[in-house]
Amino acid sequence: MKKFKELYEKLVNVTQRKKQARRMSKLAKSASFQMKKKRASIRMRDPAKLAQVARKQTMKSFRDKFYPGYDQMALQQKVKIDQMIQQKYGSKIDKVSKKVAVKLKAAETDRIKKAKERLRSDA
Repeated sequence: MKKFKELYEKLVNVTQRKKQARRMSKLAKSASFQMKKKRASIRMRDPAKLAQVARKQTMKSFRDKFYPGYDQMALQQKVKIDQMIQQKYGSKIDKVSKKVAVKLKAAETDRIKKAKERLRSDA
């Protein structure tokens, strides 16, 4: 059985990441992609997606706590810091992200209500 990390946290090198960034920035401007984002915003996220979002939020909070200047650092430094955080606090991040996922699930209906209201006010 594949683990969550294998499915959602693929390791890519710098050139692949830059190539993805260029492709996504171009794609994000298209009208079809914008509609896809709007449609996705008014749907319930499945537990795997909530776990992914919770893990990202948890990682960000750990980075902000232990490395306040993370956003201004070079790419190689960021990679090294991410590895260090994962090595030191990996198990704690897993525990905290489970709690965050529960909170996100509880707040999901409220998020959807707000998204629907925004959609109605824009139209």
